[in-house]
Amino acid sequence: MRDRTPDQRPEPPDDPEGATDFLRAIGKQVKLLRERAGLTQKELGDRLGYGEDQISSLERGRRTPQPEFLDAADELLGAGGLLKAAKEDVARAKAKARVKHPEWFRDYARLELEAVELNFYSTLTVPGLLQTEEYARTTFTVRQPLFDEETIEQRVAARLARQQILTRWPAPMVCAVIEESVLRRLIGGPDVHQGQLKHLLYLGGLRSTTIQVLPLACEDHAGMDGPFILLTPKGRPQVAYVEVQNVSRLITDPEEVRILSARYGSIRGQALSPRESLVLIEKTLGER
Repeated sequence: MRDRTPDQRPEPPDDPEGATDFLRAIGKQVKLLRERAGLTQKELGDRLGYGEDQISSLERGRRTPQPEFLDAADELLGAGGLLKAAKEDVARAKAKARVKHPEWFRDYARLELEAVELNFYSTLTVPGLLQTEEYARTTFTVRQPLFDEETIEQRVAARLARQQILTRWPAPMVCAVIEESVLRRLIGGPDVHQGQLKHLLYLGGLRSTTIQVLPLACEDHAGMDGPFILLTPKGRPQVAYVEVQNVSRLITDPEEVRILSARYGSIRGQALSPRESLVLIEKTLGER
């Protein structure tokens, strides 16, 4: 798709495959306007309440801009209504876009879209919903057996698309208990690691998101059976989801879900408080 000048509004796609190209065009418009205003991605993100990696993903067409972002960016960048006018077209493009989840993950992904509450317990990696683009790409790149490049990009795009629920209104209440070892594991190298820690600090500052760290010094560990997710869809009972070694299971049995919910309460009780957790993340960030 050709580059356009800031006063040209790209037309929305008529076909699903064109949705991605349209979102890339919107991202290019944002980039052009940002550069014209003399702002870096970080500076724009700071002024609008977004992380630098979120602005980068949006400008590359990997993240769908929310209506409130388009409104705020239009005002800040002096777009004269260009970005505001694209809101309806962006919504249509988003509906047409194809998000390619692996078949075994689709039932969970559908429920996640309806979630009013999400609780994560993570032992090896940062939860996918909280990952930066670079961190997510690393997790897919190092998988064994290896994914081809197309599959990696599809999985990254799908993961980033899921993260839209964190910035919608009303956002679901999200709590993530993360093992301290996860914070210290240099997945992707120092730069990717630092970017991920900064992103966790940003997310931990959102009213709808709580991050707690389970310290290595914890002696009474209630989570020895491994990671899991508790999810509450709107107007429906809570369910659980577990995934290990490419084997996944969506748990709907009320008694099994109750046991995991009680276990999660114990894990949260053993973890550092949200404030203490953010202090530890900042300290870990400063050690690099």
